[in-house]
Amino acid sequence: MRFACLGSGSRGNAWLVASGSTMLMVDCGFSLKETVHRLRRLDVELTEIDGVLLTHEHTDHVRGAARVAARAGCPVWLTHGCLAMLEAQGEAPERVELLDGDAEVGIGDLLARTFPVPHDAREPVQYVLSDGRARLGMLTDVGHVTEHMVARLDGCDALVLECNHDIGLLRGGGYPSALKARILGRHGHLDNEAAAGLLGRLERARLRHVVAAHLSGENNTPSLARSALAGALDCAPEEIGVADQAGGLGWRDI
Repeated sequence: MRFACLGSGSRGNAWLVASGSTMLMVDCGFSLKETVHRLRRLDVELTEIDGVLLTHEHTDHVRGAARVAARAGCPVWLTHGCLAMLEAQGEAPERVELLDGDAEVGIGDLLARTFPVPHDAREPVQYVLSDGRARLGMLTDVGHVTEHMVARLDGCDALVLECNHDIGLLRGGGYPSALKARILGRHGHLDNEAAAGLLGRLERARLRHVVAAHLSGENNTPSLARSALAGALDCAPEEIGVADQAGGLGWRDI
């Protein structure tokens, strides 16, 4: 099992998870043209994608989903709430597979487990993906940590954790007050220290990879995110990966 990122941040998010003959994309927040370009940087062609899993309907997560899936000839898995929002926006994919907010679905050689998260979207979820041997937990776009999230992410072999902002940088920055309040709210985005606090609560005996994701370009830095997560693990900051907006993250084996 392996995973990679096409890019992560407020201007677009997309991840790849692969095992055996199956390759899934989690979120698709780039245009079709940009998605193809970023896939090729990872030595992947669009036709290799077997399915797209969506977390929620915000543009930076679904911008290219319908067109990418249509061109790849694959379905899109999403919650009922997410589909309703995309239908209202005229952006619903042609082939859809509906997911409950807390369910398991087998897709080829991978098993995807959804779990609900607090975010200002309609029925948002995140995922734990497994090939039966290893587990990858993915968590971005959440306002606060819940006990259910902790239970789902316990014991993973690899983790992708949102480190959207440093609270001090956000509060002292130039964002409008209403936007700051949204980001800091209980249905906004996770800050570095909150992500580190979550990491410190998890059972980590099998943990091999930790990647900071969805960093704000204005209110965070890779060094601050790495330092916070490294503190929770008592490891060197260099051992923490960062998925950035421009370059994403290269393939990592679990």
